[in-house]
Amino acid sequence: MLVAFERFDLRIPGCGSLKEKRHVLKGLTAGLRAKFNVSVAEVDHHDLWQRATIGVSAVAGESYHARRVMHEVERFVERWAEVEVIDAELSLHYPED
Repeated sequence: MLVAFERFDLRIPGCGSLKEKRHVLKGLTAGLRAKFNVSVAEVDHHDLWQRATIGVSAVAGESYHARRVMHEVERFVERWAEVEVIDAELSLHYPED
């Protein structure tokens, strides 16, 4: 068993308020949860209108499956029209770590 975690640093160019940012992030995070059955949270840049960092995590039995799911998550986020991915960082954590 292992946990895959990916951090996405995002730019949200169309936002002019925190309310608009929350609307964009709510749609993105709900889509990720529904399609991939992963956990998602905003983890940084809470007070900036056009920036956000989200963390996405999944549990899998094999690293191949975890990497495949997270690769699909990355493609989903990159295709989301309202955000631009500045950076993405994947890490795998095993129980022995």
